[in-house]
Amino acid sequence: MIALIQRVKWAKVEVEDRIVGEINHGLLVLLGVEQGDDQAKSDRLLEKVLHYRVFADDQGKMNLNVQQAGGSVLVVSQFTLAADTQKGLRPSFSRGAHPSEANALYEYFCQQSAEKITTQTGEFAADMQVSLQNDGPVTFWLQV
Repeated sequence: MIALIQRVKWAKVEVEDRIVGEINHGLLVLLGVEQGDDQAKSDRLLEKVLHYRVFADDQGKMNLNVQQAGGSVLVVSQFTLAADTQKGLRPSFSRGAHPSEANALYEYFCQQSAEKITTQTGEFAADMQVSLQNDGPVTFWLQV
């Protein structure tokens, strides 16, 4: 399971010109689900996302996590993160989980996140338009 996290001043996701998820200060989480992922991996990844220290403390050091910084989370499904790009000029998506399994784990991840922090979401398998202001820029690839 993969999370590409971006520290943002704001982020939103739109589907068919309507905003389906929007946050101010926090993390945009692009979530990719691979074959073999399960709820245990989802739990470990969420723990890492919520506790990863990417926000500045009073001395300007990245010592605070999103919860300590008073931020929110916007989770967007992103199947292309599971792409194999090692060969050729076209990605292979054979490592990605079947859509029904990926959706179940995406929903699980979002539910678990919402129990711990203010969480907004995109729409699984929709054509989404994601807008954000990356703060830093600060972007990390987390994988379990």
